[in-house]
Amino acid sequence: MITMSAKTLDQINTHALSAFPDECCGFLFGSEENSGDRKISEVLQVNNAKSGDKKRRFEIAARDYMQAERFALEKGLTLLGIYHSHPGHPAIPSEHDRIAAQPYFSYVIISVRSEQIDHVRSWRLNDQALFEEEKFSSINKNSSISWQP
Repeated sequence: MITMSAKTLDQINTHALSAFPDECCGFLFGSEENSGDRKISEVLQVNNAKSGDKKRRFEIAARDYMQAERFALEKGLTLLGIYHSHPGHPAIPSEHDRIAAQPYFSYVIISVRSEQIDHVRSWRLNDQALFEEEKFSSINKNSSISWQP
């Protein structure tokens, strides 16, 4: 399971909406429990470095990966994954997403339709290098909201 605060989810959603109709991208930081549950406490927005069609693809520059590793070290956090948006499409990873994915990372995808957040889902590669959905929730002080359909 991957969990983040409502404030952190709002940061990701705001980034996705501001980038619309292009894809946005960024990093997810936090901690991992012995059970494998992940708690996202920080995000780091980066520019979509893809040349050409940013409406259907994103790319993260090597210097941004280095910056993310440095950020994690400075904050005492673990780099747990990447988020990106799918403008006008469901929050389901594409074949391009799968090929570019790395083991261990969580991939949070935000579906943006008509300049509104439609839904958010999270994915991880399994041992066969295929995506499996991981349960995703956002927690604020008073309630827990599950985003898994």
